[in-house]
Amino acid sequence: MKRIMLFIMTNIAIMVVLSITLRILGVDSILAENGSDLNIQSLVILSGVIGFGGSFISLLMSKWMAKQMTGAVVIKNPSTNMEKWLISTVEKQAKIVGIKMPEVAIFPAHEMNAFATGATKNSALMAVSQGLLDNMAQGEIEAVVGHEMSHIANGDMVTLALIQGVVNTFVVFLSRIVGHVVDRAILKNESGHGIGYFVTVLVSQVILSVLASIIVMYFSRKREFIADTGGADLAGHQNMINALKRLGQVKETVALPEQMAAFGISDKGGVMSLFSSHPPIEARIEALEKRAVRRS
Repeated sequence: MKRIMLFIMTNIAIMVVLSITLRILGVDSILAENGSDLNIQSLVILSGVIGFGGSFISLLMSKWMAKQMTGAVVIKNPSTNMEKWLISTVEKQAKIVGIKMPEVAIFPAHEMNAFATGATKNSALMAVSQGLLDNMAQGEIEAVVGHEMSHIANGDMVTLALIQGVVNTFVVFLSRIVGHVVDRAILKNESGHGIGYFVTVLVSQVILSVLASIIVMYFSRKREFIADTGGADLAGHQNMINALKRLGQVKETVALPEQMAAFGISDKGGVMSLFSSHPPIEARIEALEKRAVRRS
């Protein structure tokens, strides 16, 4: 709750500072001289509502969306030894990290992957692929589960949603500023908003959203290193390292749907590292090996 309030207050502070800064710099005066009727304060509020609204709606729907997109089936009555062991492992780790037992699911994919999601740490979903269960040793699976449980315990879903809300707010705000300037100052449209405004807003929002995703993915990569250490603490450094090595040996894999990629154990969605939700496997293994040496 403290982290949530901190992010919300930080975003409000940013919006207030942005509004004051634009006034000090005379942006509103410049716009007014060119026939602008833009209300900066109203736009700041609107941007915050739109920016955070979409992010939080997505967060609240995250479990339902995850099940629909991956075909994950929640284990309600374990019927196999593997399912019983998986439930037992998650239950044990949940007690260690101090959270309520999440829903545990298996999704039908031959590739090795796993993810965690949910609106709060005490109402989460942790899912693993059938391919992961079929191809990893129990110690490695336990480490992967620990990685995902660390995501849940650290509140990473909420943290990334809040970060996304912040960048969304700036995207909405700046795209409309650019659209208004083009419409009034360049195209000299003196009443209402012309087609130039809507086209400029659309193009600006796409470009700014791409740039904003770099920021979100940067924080996602940082959270992966932390989740790796959590998995190592819960299942042992060597098990976590072995699990990552096993993932690194796979040359081709189908990534999770885009909305879920940031919460998976592995992401091989492209070669542009700035847009990747996960650090390179090699970097993660190296970080764990150094940590193991320091702790020995």
